[in-house]
Amino acid sequence: MSTIRHASSTTSQGMAALVAALVISVGMGFGRFAFTGIYPVMVSDAVLTVHQGTLAASANYAGYLVGALLTAALHPRHSRRLCVLALGGIVMCLGMTALLNEPWLIIAMRGITGAVSAVTMVAASLWLLQHRGHTHGAPMLYAGVGIGIVLSSEMLVAGRTFGLHSAGLWWVLAAGALILGAIARPGLDARPVQDSDARAALHGHESFPALGAGRLIALYGLAGFGYIITATYLPFFVRNALGSIDPIQVWALFGLGAVPSCFIWHAVHMRLGTRRALFVNLASQAVGVILPVVAPNPAGYLGSALIVGGTFMGTTTISMLAARRVAHTLRVSILAVMTACFGIGQIVGPLVASAMYAPHHSFAGSLIAAAVALTVAALLCVRLSRSGRGWPDSLNR
Repeated sequence: MSTIRHASSTTSQGMAALVAALVISVGMGFGRFAFTGIYPVMVSDAVLTVHQGTLAASANYAGYLVGALLTAALHPRHSRRLCVLALGGIVMCLGMTALLNEPWLIIAMRGITGAVSAVTMVAASLWLLQHRGHTHGAPMLYAGVGIGIVLSSEMLVAGRTFGLHSAGLWWVLAAGALILGAIARPGLDARPVQDSDARAALHGHESFPALGAGRLIALYGLAGFGYIITATYLPFFVRNALGSIDPIQVWALFGLGAVPSCFIWHAVHMRLGTRRALFVNLASQAVGVILPVVAPNPAGYLGSALIVGGTFMGTTTISMLAARRVAHTLRVSILAVMTACFGIGQIVGPLVASAMYAPHHSFAGSLIAAAVALTVAALLCVRLSRSGRGWPDSLNR
């Protein structure tokens, strides 16, 4: 009988993780990151200039920062209702964007959409990890970002084959978000069941030395700057380099890499501990970011999409669990501080890219800067030995 109950609980929690992933797919994949795929189309349609698109991207990241901070003190018991409201909010924001023609209105709407996207991220995380008590579902939860990127990208590609311009594509995104939200909505009403395996899921990385709060916050902020230039401009700077391949498909590849990465990096974290897992993750990400500069060809662009896509959500999956271990060392919420620093990095990234793009019409300089930031973040994982020589004790248990 207990075996049946355990199997039922496992199935229930698995469905809960999938529901939460769908919520994040709508909020992040459609509400936040779909702009990367539609951005070159809006420039081609003369709806936005490159500079205005940069402002729209930064407004979205600024809105995300504000939304995350406003929900930092949200109680888990309110998370279900907020998930429902945020799902509706994303659909409305996408539909409203389709109606706008003035660049400043689009920029403002991207800021609002970013705030609502943050609410979906925070609310879905609280609903699954605390209200449902299903900590073991974290990899599935954050894989929702990649799922949303893939689905929204393929919908954009389909829309383009029918000759839709940017306004029509925004309607397609709104319809897709509505469908996914309708699928997720009933699952949010399921009764919470505490996950008895949660502690076991965390035990692996807890047997290794923790990464200090200061370093964790700093490297997470650098990671926000490091990945966002690729995540904002990838289809834009490959649009003339892939022949008949739609640049949006490259962005889909980015999302495709993110889907399994949460599970892979979670397993790496459990096996190697926070320091080594984050070091490998961030160093790999730096390679992916710099790849289009050292190999400005289709293989380099596709490799960058796959590597960066396969690491950026891994950074979040590792860092969020690592933060729980050292939360007691700060008087303020470490998750809120990390989110703020990550958000600042995301805001600064597109602005730096725009400033460095203007003189030479090249993203090479900003990609080099991003790779340097990720390299510094990786080095923050290194624990110096007592002898001062660094590496012998740096990445060991």
